[in-house]
Amino acid sequence: MAGIYIHVPFCRTRCIYCDFYSTTRPELKDCYVKALCQELESRKDYLEKPVETIYFGGGTPSLLGPDDFGQIFDTIDRVYGMEHSQEVTLEANPDDLTPEYLQALSQLPFNRISIGIQTFDEAVLALLKRRHSSSQAIRAVEDARSFGFRNISVDLIYGLPGETLESWANDLSQVIALHPEHISAYHLTYEEGTPLYRMLQENRVGEVSEDNSLLFFSELIRRLSGAGYEQYEISNFCLPGYCSLHNSSYWKGVCYLGCGPSAHSFNGMSREWNVSSLHLYLKGMEKGERNCKMEWLDSTARYNDLVVTALRTIWGLSLTQLEKEFGQAYLNYTLRNARKYLDCGWLVIEKDHLRLTPEGVFVSDGIMSDLLWVD
Repeated sequence: MAGIYIHVPFCRTRCIYCDFYSTTRPELKDCYVKALCQELESRKDYLEKPVETIYFGGGTPSLLGPDDFGQIFDTIDRVYGMEHSQEVTLEANPDDLTPEYLQALSQLPFNRISIGIQTFDEAVLALLKRRHSSSQAIRAVEDARSFGFRNISVDLIYGLPGETLESWANDLSQVIALHPEHISAYHLTYEEGTPLYRMLQENRVGEVSEDNSLLFFSELIRRLSGAGYEQYEISNFCLPGYCSLHNSSYWKGVCYLGCGPSAHSFNGMSREWNVSSLHLYLKGMEKGERNCKMEWLDSTARYNDLVVTALRTIWGLSLTQLEKEFGQAYLNYTLRNARKYLDCGWLVIEKDHLRLTPEGVFVSDGIMSDLLWVD
C-alpha cells in the first residue's frame, strides 16, 4: 500500500500553540489548488504501489470548498487512481462543519473526518485562540453523524495551562459521550517561536508538573480503555476496527507522497520535504521547479526510524524484520540494550515482536532513546 498526504496551509487565525506551517492569506487559495494539482501530476512516478489512503492535513483543510476538493480528487484519480482507496480523511475545525458543508463533503470521496476539538473548556479555547465553542464541537460531531459519516476522529490536548485532573476528566467524559470511532490525545508542547512559548518565557502561563502529566496520561488510558477504546499507538485510541490506516502507515514504514508547502514524502530510502512557504512553493511550481530538499537515509537512520515508530504501536518491533533489513549486529545491539527493560517488565517479546508493556508506555521516550544506534 501507499498513501498521499495533502498539506492545506490556510488558517483563518493561528492557534497560539501550533508550529505547523500555515498562512492567513485565503486569497491565494486558487493559486494553491492549481500548484498542488501540478505537483501531483509531476510526481506521478514517486509511488510504486497503489494508493490506499489519502489524508488532507493542515493548516485547516476545511477552509477549502467542494470545488477545490473536486479538482484535487479529479487529479488524484486520473494520475494515481482511487480504485484502491480505503481511507480518505479530512481534518476539520468544528465551526467549519456546518450542515451545508457536511452535505457537500458527503458527496465527495471522504469517508473519515478528524475534528480538532482540543478541549471543551471555554476559557482555555479562548486562550488558545480556537475559533469554536464547546457547543459547536459537540454539534459538529452530531451533524457529521447525521450526514452519514461513520468514521469520526476527535483530537484532544492535555497538559494545558491551568489544567487540573478534574477539568481533564471532564474533557474525557465529554468526548466519550460523543462516542467517536477514534480519539487522538496529545500532550501540549511549548514549541519555540509560537506565541504560547513566548507567554511561557514571560511567565504568563506555566507548564504542568511532570507528576500531573503522568496523572493525566494515566487517566486518559484508564478512562478510554474502560469505554472500549484500544490504545494502538501511544497517543491514539480507537474502537475495534477503526485505527487510522494512514497514520498507521507512517509507523509501519509504508511509503507516502506528501504534496503542498512543508509536506514530507518517504519512499523507503530517502525523505523529501517541500519548502515551508506558500509564496516560494507557488513560485517554484510556476517555474516547474519544485522547491524542496531531500536526504538519503543510511542504515543507522533507517534503523533509528524503525525503532521510534514501531515501538510506539501496539504491534511493536518485528525482530525478524529488523534482522532481515539490518543484519545480526543491529539485532544483537537491540536485544542487548533492551535487556534491562525486559528484566523490569517495561518491554516484552511476544511472537517475535518487541513491545512496550502498559508500564513501559509511561517511560517510552527513555526506552526508545536507549535503543537508538549511536555512531
